[in-house]
Parts: sequence; structure tokens; C-alpha cells
Amino acid sequence: MTKILLTGGAGFIGSHLAERLIQQGHRLFLVDDLNDFYSPEIKRQNLQEIRTKAPFEFVRADICDQPAILKVFEQHRPEVIIHLAARAGVRPSLEQPYLYERVNVHGTLVLLDLARLCGVQKFVFASSSSVYGITSKAPFSEDESSPNPISPYGATKLAGEKLCYAYSHLYQLPTICLRFFTVYGPRQRPDLAIHKFAILIEQGQEIPVFGDGSSFRDYTYIDDIVDGIAATLELPTRFEIFNLGNSNPVSLTEMIRLLEKHLGKKARLQFKESQPGDMPFTYADLGKAKQQLGYDPRVPFETGLSRFVAWFQNRPIHKT
Repeated sequence: MTKILLTGGAGFIGSHLAERLIQQGHRLFLVDDLNDFYSPEIKRQNLQEIRTKAPFEFVRADICDQPAILKVFEQHRPEVIIHLAARAGVRPSLEQPYLYERVNVHGTLVLLDLARLCGVQKFVFASSSSVYGITSKAPFSEDESSPNPISPYGATKLAGEKLCYAYSHLYQLPTICLRFFTVYGPRQRPDLAIHKFAILIEQGQEIPVFGDGSSFRDYTYIDDIVDGIAATLELPTRFEIFNLGNSNPVSLTEMIRLLEKHLGKKARLQFKESQPGDMPFTYADLGKAKQQLGYDPRVPFETGLSRFVAWFQNRPIHKT
């Protein structure tokens, strides 16, 4: 049993990961500020679902509040930190860059420094495919020497990785950074494309399609992402970066077509200009993750999408 502090534990990825860690017998402490980026009621529902599996301890706190987070460390003395909490999303980061810098950079620094002071044995940081920008070769490799993110969000995630490296180098804090590629599945945030489009299709409203629909994403099912995160707990290392994706990109047009198929309704499309900060494609090279983590995504996109739709159609609280 390992004592694990999980930040962002009430969110989409965090709640699924929490269930897995509890099933594996770890002692879990969740931190989340339940902010209003999307409905806090959704996050409370996620916490209730975790509690149906097993008990855990939850602290409502802002990761930028160093005194509050210090109390969590002093009370629980975690051995491992899995840091998922962040302000997410490319487009909102263009509107609120200072907020994104504060939460994603300063908040990460707070956790790293307390991990150093309190003798944490491993720090796992949730990064993003957004760090790669538009200059990277496909498929995107962790060996990319100088990625150039094109959004404040991507820049803050790259800054978080650099802080992780500095703390690993200076204080021998074992650190792993995981670059997630477009995670989807049950409990997906309502602002993300698949969930947002499902709501609009169900309501008969137009879907905003930015660009000509030819952009594509490396959609990764939530269970595969959780497999990858859990595997980091077994990896002895000083510092590593891994892609966690599916390595089978799907076009925006194809994603909408499959949503129509599984929802049984036709989408109404409204084409708009491409948005600043949006990447034309994402595509993960998984060679390193497969070799060192044993990471092997198992869920094809249409299978995962059908599971999402089944969940979506039976969870009315998530449709508002």
C-alpha cells in the first residue's frame, strides 16, 4: 500500500484514476478546489461515484494556496504525488492567460517544493500533447528537442515539465511527466468536443466546426490513460517524459460521423474560421511508453465512443 496524494481527483481523469488506485489497495488522499470552470456539481457526483467503490479522504483546497497544501502534506505525509489539477483547454487559456499561468505553473511549483521538503518518493505530473505545437514532426516524439507550444495552456504545461526536471536534477526527486493526448470517455468534461457535440446533437443545435473538418486528434480512451498513469508507480527513474495516446488519429469529420451513428441523430454543422492556438493535428509516438511502461492502448476509437454515448444517454446530470 502506497500513500498517494492525487490533485484534481474530482475531475474526469482524476475520478477514474482514483477508482483504480483504490482497487489496487493504495491509501488515497484527494485534493480538488471544485472550481466553476465547469459545474462543480459534476465533480461532486464524481466523488460520490468513487465513494461507492471504497472510502477515501478528500480535501477541498487550491493548489496555489501554499499554507493550505502544506497542512495536507503535514497531515497525510504522502509518499507519491500524482498531480492532475490544472486549468485546462487551449481556447480558454487565450482569454485568461494569467489565471492559467498561476494555476498551472505556480500551483505545480507549490507541490514540487512541498514534495521536496516532505521527502516524497515520486512525483507524477500530467502534461499535454499541446506542448508540441505545430513545428513537431509526426508522430510526436518525446525526443523533440525544442517543442514550441502555440497557446498559453501548452506553454504552461511545458513550463511545468521544466520545473519537474529542475527539481529532479537539484533535489533527486524522482519525477515523471505524462503528455496526455485528447482523453475521452465516461465523465468527460462538458467543454470538450465529444461531450459538447453530443449535447448539441441531442438538442438539435448547430455544431461549430472550426476549419474545414480535416484536423485530426489522437483520441485516447480513459481506461488506457489510467493504465499508463498506474504503470508509472512501478517504474524506478530519476526523470522521464512519456506520451500517453492511442497513435491512431481520427479526423474531426469522422468523429462527428461516428457520434451521429451512435446517437442515432444527424448533426447540424456550422463551419467557422480556424481558431488561434488550435493545433491542426496530434499524433503520439508510443515507442518509449511501450518499452518502459508496458503501455499498450487497447480501446479502438469507435468502441470507446460507443461506451461514452451509452454513459451519456444514461446520465442526465451531465447534460446540463
